[in-house]
Amino acid sequence: MSVVKVCAVSIIGKMTVLDRVVSVCEGLADFHPDNALSFFFDTKGFVTLSEPNPYAPALQRLQEAVSLAGKTLSGNAVAQPPDGTDLVDYANRYTDTMMDFRSRQQALLQEEETVAQSISELNHFVGLNVDIDEMIKCQYIKVRFGRLSHESVEKLRAYNENPYVLFFPATSTPEFSWGVYFAPMENVAEVDRIFSSLYFERIRLPASAETPEHAIEELKKQQTEAEESLAALDQEIETYFTAEYQNVLCAEKELERLSLIEETKKYAAQYTDNFILTGWVPKDEAKELFAQLDPIPSVEYTTEGAETLLRNSPPVKLKNPRAFKPFEYFVNLYGLPNYSEVDPTPLVAVTYTVLFGIMFGDVGQGILLSVIGYLMWRLKKMDLGRILIPCGISSAIFGLIFGSVFGFEHAVDPLYHLLGFAEKPVEVTATTTMNTIIFSAVGVGCALVVVAMLINIYSCVRQKQIGSALFGANGAAGLVFYVSVLVFAVQMLMNLSAVPTMVLVILMCAALLVLFLSEPLVKLANHEPDWKPEKIAEFLMQSFFELFETVLSYVTNTMSFLRVGAFVLVHAGMMMVVFTLAEMSSGVGYLLIVILGNAIVMGMEGLLVGIQVLRLEFYEIFSRFFKGDGRPFRAAREAAVVPEK
Repeated sequence: MSVVKVCAVSIIGKMTVLDRVVSVCEGLADFHPDNALSFFFDTKGFVTLSEPNPYAPALQRLQEAVSLAGKTLSGNAVAQPPDGTDLVDYANRYTDTMMDFRSRQQALLQEEETVAQSISELNHFVGLNVDIDEMIKCQYIKVRFGRLSHESVEKLRAYNENPYVLFFPATSTPEFSWGVYFAPMENVAEVDRIFSSLYFERIRLPASAETPEHAIEELKKQQTEAEESLAALDQEIETYFTAEYQNVLCAEKELERLSLIEETKKYAAQYTDNFILTGWVPKDEAKELFAQLDPIPSVEYTTEGAETLLRNSPPVKLKNPRAFKPFEYFVNLYGLPNYSEVDPTPLVAVTYTVLFGIMFGDVGQGILLSVIGYLMWRLKKMDLGRILIPCGISSAIFGLIFGSVFGFEHAVDPLYHLLGFAEKPVEVTATTTMNTIIFSAVGVGCALVVVAMLINIYSCVRQKQIGSALFGANGAAGLVFYVSVLVFAVQMLMNLSAVPTMVLVILMCAALLVLFLSEPLVKLANHEPDWKPEKIAEFLMQSFFELFETVLSYVTNTMSFLRVGAFVLVHAGMMMVVFTLAEMSSGVGYLLIVILGNAIVMGMEGLLVGIQVLRLEFYEIFSRFFKGDGRPFRAAREAAVVPEK
């Protein structure tokens, strides 16, 4: 089993040493803290520790300030951090300084943007031979610079009875006309209202500018000054950040450590001036933890195997060989096994890889798929990439059996001849082979269903659920019925008589009877006092429909594996279509169609095959033995989580 063995550790001591104990737990062992009160039936007199974390706000502000400044903290700290309140004060002072830099930086950037916008707008009035300063100083006439959409300019004709509603364009763009209008002081309010209704966008020009050209020159000077100020500020930020780098890095790490201690303390319970802290530790790391706890005065600890504390749902930490580990991703999608369950990762790793290879059998496409998966993992750290690597290799292996290389069905014939074969092992498109592929797919499905049932029986025995192991639909009774039906069907199809038909019929009937009575039999085997049905008629009706559903699930689960053989044929059929289209062309056209067709088939079929195999894993295999209701093992040093109530 690849679920790491853990044990529960309860630590008791004086409140004065709680910080030291938590520091040891989060720093020297994989310690998963748990709500201490959940381990005891009588919690009278115990109180949980719920004081606010004094370090979390300072840590969050510090990290936000560094991030907003576009900086990162990494590496090992070599400076010594201040203690307690001094550490928080330093973090707050540093944060205030960086936030002040940020505010000044934003103000300069806003100024740059505003000036650039003004220059862009003024460029539309270049060549307008007017004295802007004199126009603005007029006592009897008001001038408005801005822009109107071409549609609004056309609408101005409706106001031709008003002699002051005139717009003088200077330049135009595909959407707007840029220009100016004038209005006497006594009519300016009415004229402004009319232009506003036409969505006139006013531009305020500098009053000190003589001409638009002069205004642009002044604005460019402001822009240069803003750029120089921004560059100087950036240098000031860089200098300050470099000078304080080690101090702030050390402060961040120390705040993280202290904040983690405070969060972990919330799992503890207090009784008078004592505390109790409970959590889970991998068995092979418990001695290391105890060695660090021994020197702490007043501290005592007890340990208990997780097997005796299943009611507390021990956290699960998976440990699989390197080849299987990528497939933990799929298991996590379904749900972690609980502590007493069998980890399905090895089974998933083998079956998913093999089924994917069968359904996507092509040497060239398989190798290319592995390369794509490798790049996805190395460049993007995508978990799916690591899964594609073995799947692509499996596809290439089955591609050799099917004799397909990028859809070329006879590309590796010389290799077969060299090995002494007259032709490739499996001709997918042959009529006789199609039936073999379909029947083989069903056979693979039957074998996997049987394996799933055997795993369920083993898992039930380990969990001491003897009734389910013997009488359940996926227990011994279900296995006997399913195997008997399979043997009966095979003998009928192949005209064999290895096992007498009467024996098979008796086994099937006996198994059906046990499955029909499975509910009371399971309760009886588990020594439950209420094993007898209260209402016989209701029990018989319910059992009949449950038995019908069970038998139907055997059939549907088995037939679901037909898709394995179907996709073998689909892959060959799709590539035949690609080459049929390619043969309608020649030269470069032929090559382009083959390349494009392979790319489309790889993308579309790769996605479909990946989903269909995962469906087979989840619905046809997992559903027979796997609950997936476990909770992950999370060490305190990895993540401080809120205690479960």
